[in-house]
Amino acid sequence: MESTKLTGKTILITGATDGIGKETARQLARLGAHILITGRNPQKVEATVLELRQSTGSPQIEGFVADLSSQEQILNLAHAIHERVPALHVLINNAGAIFMQRQTSVDGIEMTFALNHLGYFMLTLLLIDLLKNNAPSRIINVSSAAHRGARLDFNDLQNERAYQGWRVYSQSKLANLLFTYELARRLEDSGMTVNALHPGFVATRFGRSNGGLFDPLFRLFQFAAIPPEEGARTSVYLAASSEVEGVSGKYFEKCKAVPSSPESYEVSSAQRLWEVSLQMTGISEPEILQTRTMKSPA
Repeated sequence: MESTKLTGKTILITGATDGIGKETARQLARLGAHILITGRNPQKVEATVLELRQSTGSPQIEGFVADLSSQEQILNLAHAIHERVPALHVLINNAGAIFMQRQTSVDGIEMTFALNHLGYFMLTLLLIDLLKNNAPSRIINVSSAAHRGARLDFNDLQNERAYQGWRVYSQSKLANLLFTYELARRLEDSGMTVNALHPGFVATRFGRSNGGLFDPLFRLFQFAAIPPEEGARTSVYLAASSEVEGVSGKYFEKCKAVPSSPESYEVSSAQRLWEVSLQMTGISEPEILQTRTMKSPA
């Protein structure tokens, strides 16, 4: 993989106090980027910033505290980013989780949908002006091969009728792709690109705080998992490689564009999810993203 030096570039990575988010931050910092990371725990954010500065030798690493399942905290984070930096060159939506028991966010929204989809959607729209200010810029959405086989039920997006943690997680990863492809259509010829990726099954603490039978299964799967350094590779590739300059609306695995599921290319579902997401977040749609003549992704 050929990576471009990123001196002078500002990159925001959500959920970067652990796992692939942290490793993505480390590798991009080593390429010279100004790194902004987010996490929920203030102490962990502070410790991660210090550790990354020490391991990379870069002082250009800053932390922001935000729970991205909370719409108020997403708004506060976007405001803080606007105050801190004049332009954003890369946004990596990485924060996500799986919940084996149904939970709701502070906004009363099912937690998986609130964090894994609406968190990506809302933060991206709130920061789109900063990305536009310094186009060409890139948006990267961490999805998962778990999206395959999933479908969205628009009559029960919050899974109130029947909740199964893995199925709901898979639906959220499908939502990431529907969002990516719809955003790519709306950003055509804007100088901004958006792509999604599957990082691989990574050896992290992901999924190990749910308890019950699922917890030992995740522990068992760790033996076959790839290390976070390898899991971060495709995120780093999409953020830094000249090979994907101008490439948009694609799904990547192992640094290669591959087809995603047939369901992920349903334009009507993507547009419906977009409208529902606007309603659920209550944010104003930036003018640059308003519907125009669009074509389906290849």
